[in-house]
Amino acid sequence: MRKSCLAAIVVLSLLFFSAPDVARAQLADSTQKFVQVANTYQVTPNITYLTANNWDAKLDVYQPRGVSGPNPTLVYFHGGGWTGGSKESSALTFLPYLEMGWTVVNVEYRLASVSLAPAAVEDSRCALRWMYRNAKQYNFDLGKVVLTGTSAGGHLALTTGVLPASAGMERQCPGDRGTGPVSTEELKVAAIINWYGIADVVELLDGPNMKSYAVAWLGSMGNREEIARRVSPLTYVRQGLPPVLTIHGDADPTVPYTQAVRLRQALEKVGVSTELVTVPGGKHGNFTLDENLKIYAAIRSFLARHNLSTQTSSN
Repeated sequence: MRKSCLAAIVVLSLLFFSAPDVARAQLADSTQKFVQVANTYQVTPNITYLTANNWDAKLDVYQPRGVSGPNPTLVYFHGGGWTGGSKESSALTFLPYLEMGWTVVNVEYRLASVSLAPAAVEDSRCALRWMYRNAKQYNFDLGKVVLTGTSAGGHLALTTGVLPASAGMERQCPGDRGTGPVSTEELKVAAIINWYGIADVVELLDGPNMKSYAVAWLGSMGNREEIARRVSPLTYVRQGLPPVLTIHGDADPTVPYTQAVRLRQALEKVGVSTELVTVPGGKHGNFTLDENLKIYAAIRSFLARHNLSTQTSSN
C-alpha cells in the first residue's frame, strides 16, 4: 500500500510542475490527500483467518493511526469470477474509504483452482467471523461493518451479508470448532455496497446468459444447480436484511444488468432499503472519472442516510 501511494504521489508531482495554475492547485490537493492517507494509516498484512484444503486464507487490515475505539469498518472482496484476482491487485480500489477515515479489511478467498463452490462463500463468512473474534484488537465497530466488492466480490459481499446461520456456510470457521477464541454471535452487517455483483448464479450456468467463469466455479458436480442456488443472494431475500446499494452498468456483458434490477425489485418487495445506481452504457466496471465521482457521491449519501460514517462512530 505504501509503495502504491508513493508511486501515485510521484506521478502527481510530475504533472504538478507541467500543469496550468488551476490544474496545479487541484493536483496539489490530490497530492495532499495521498500523503495524508500514507502517513495516517498502518497496515497489518497477510493475517491467516482460515486454513482449508491445506491453503491459508489471508486478509490485510488497514487501520487509521491514533484510533483508540471502535471505528467504522469496510470489508472488501476482490473480483475475478471466483477464478482469478487477488487482494493485492485491488488495494487502490478502496482508497476513497481510507481518505474518509475508515478501517478496511481486504480479504482473499479460495479460488476455483483451490476449491470449487461454495468455498469462496464459506471463506468470506469466516473472514467476517474472524472480525467478530478480533474486533477489540483491531477496533472494528461491529455495529458499523459495511461489505463491498466488485463482480464476484460484489456477490461475496452480498452472500456474506444476507446468508442466515442456518445456511451452514461457516461451520468450518476457526473458533467455531473449538480452536482459538470462540464467537457465537449471529453475523450481522450494517450495509452492503454491491458493485455489479452476481445475484443469481443459476442463471449463469446454462442458456443465453451462461458464463464460463460460473461454469468453472461450479465444475462438473452433479448437484451444481443446487449449490448454485445455495450461493445465490436472491435465494435469501427476506425481511430484516441490511440496506443494499448496487452499482451496475446497463450494458454489462459479464454480469447481466437484469440481475441488479431483479435484486432491487426482490428487496423492495420485502421492505428492505435498497438503491440501484445505473451507469448508462456502462460495461463491467472501468467507469469514467465523472461516472465514478457520481457513484462515490451516491455512496457517501447512502452511508450518511444509514448513519454510517467516521463522524458518527462511537470512537
